[in-house]
Amino acid sequence: MGRPIREEQKRHIRPSNVSSAVGSELPAKTDPGPKKPHNCDVKDEHQINGPGSKTVDLGVVPSLKTSAKCDPEKAPNSEKADFERAIELTGYGRFHYLLLAVCGLVSTSEEMDVISMSFILPSAQCDLNLTTHTKGWLNSIIFIGMMVGAYAWGSVADSLGRKRVLIAISVVNGVAIVASSFSQNYELFMLFRFINGAALGGSGPVIWSYFAEFQPKKKRGAMLSFMAAFWTLGNLFVAGLAWVIIPSEIGGTTGGFVYNSWRIFLLVMSLPSFLVAALLFLLPESPKFLISSGRHEAALEVFRGIYLMNTGRSKEQYPVKQILVDEPMHSKPEKQLEEKEPRSKMRRMLSDIVEHSKQLFVPPILKFTTISITINFTFHIGYYGLMMWFPEMFNRFDEWSRANDNAPADICMVTSYVTQRGTHSADALCDPHIHSDVFMESLITVAAAIPSNIFAVLGMDRLGRKFFLVFATFSAGLCSAAMYFVYNKTNNLIVSAIFSSVISCGNASLDCLITEVFPTNLRATGVAVSMVAARLGGIIGNVVIAALLDTYCPAPTFIVAVLLASGGLMCLFLPNTTRQALQ
Repeated sequence: MGRPIREEQKRHIRPSNVSSAVGSELPAKTDPGPKKPHNCDVKDEHQINGPGSKTVDLGVVPSLKTSAKCDPEKAPNSEKADFERAIELTGYGRFHYLLLAVCGLVSTSEEMDVISMSFILPSAQCDLNLTTHTKGWLNSIIFIGMMVGAYAWGSVADSLGRKRVLIAISVVNGVAIVASSFSQNYELFMLFRFINGAALGGSGPVIWSYFAEFQPKKKRGAMLSFMAAFWTLGNLFVAGLAWVIIPSEIGGTTGGFVYNSWRIFLLVMSLPSFLVAALLFLLPESPKFLISSGRHEAALEVFRGIYLMNTGRSKEQYPVKQILVDEPMHSKPEKQLEEKEPRSKMRRMLSDIVEHSKQLFVPPILKFTTISITINFTFHIGYYGLMMWFPEMFNRFDEWSRANDNAPADICMVTSYVTQRGTHSADALCDPHIHSDVFMESLITVAAAIPSNIFAVLGMDRLGRKFFLVFATFSAGLCSAAMYFVYNKTNNLIVSAIFSSVISCGNASLDCLITEVFPTNLRATGVAVSMVAARLGGIIGNVVIAALLDTYCPAPTFIVAVLLASGGLMCLFLPNTTRQALQ
């Protein structure tokens, strides 16, 4: 005869699960007999992390029943579990690797679309009549679109769900890239690149929230770092495809319509977006999002599907029958959802967006929002401000070396030559041809990030997010300052490669930290607001570098160095999220 059910337990049992809960009170052939008493040592496990922990900062009061050693959800055959225990019981296997592949492809596609412009600019300068100033704005327009799209898509994802938003984003993105490849003038090209950016703006915050919400806390840091490595793959694919396609001079001209090699390169860049949209149909909605929305049965069905794919066992064997939710979670009970059903979906979505936005800017979340905005802004001034200009700088050094027999020169001497006597001077004829060395140097630069990404994957959960971010921002700041002192194209390549390596490592840690620091019901919106700051940093970085590179050369590298180093230190004011449960 099993033990009687306590009143506290009864309150958490749904009517549909009553039979399974009381089944132990009836005689059965498989009745194991009396259970041995548990050695219950009830402790508040959240205090282990100390006053600086994320749970305390968020103001979440942990429930004693979820931290007791004798909890039912911690028993092997338990029918009740919180999210972290539920996702652990699904195992880790084929589903998570499929998830990594699809989400990684989304990340790869996003980076390919952003960085592709830096390879197009030297070739498109003749077709679109580009100057250094208009190149800066063409680099920036995608970030303006991303800044607008990040907040809008992120807020919608916190209201309607991650999966549907990601599919819509991927389709819009692919169509915009195809349209831009057919654009015949600067203004129309800018318009479609803006739409492209507006779609991409939602991709980052939503895909990181979506991916993180399937990960158990013990593996989350490593797997988020692994997904960040797909950015490096995106850079490699772009550099490799640009090297193959753009110098080949394929394409042609019909009347006044031009469709040459750099436009074909853009067309190829759209293919991953359409592929991603199709693959996302294979994946379920985020169970963490479903729980925070009060849809517990739907979340359980997702857990059962993951369990089936990972273990090969039937869904019925999945041990969890009920999800435990802490009261402070801002979940919406199913009864409450039914009451709101008469309201239009659009009104409810807009109401959720406004509410989520307000919560980000009131204590205790205000602290996290402010710091994440500051870090993302300063970090991406350096990341996109310099990375987007590397191919242009390689092209200028290559032009100097060929014209001056590899004579030593720093970046300012090279820039002065190119703008006053070279291809960028007022009297020079436009030359769209780019030497193959430029593409090779770009490929080497992005490939340098591979070892640092491996290091991040292996060490993110051991050394922590803050270690990697501070190390990367200081190292990248030193590299940025060192660019002023290089005196030939080889030196420039070495410093650029080191910068690419360490900044990529910092990007992985920043993505982990910002994704984990916000609670589930605000995660996509919080990451989106951070991404808005990141895109603003990308805009300012590109415009400032374009404005100062040709007029006051030393300034850009030192500005980036100071911003990177100081911004990285801000992460020390955020709570430790390494191996912590998602709130």
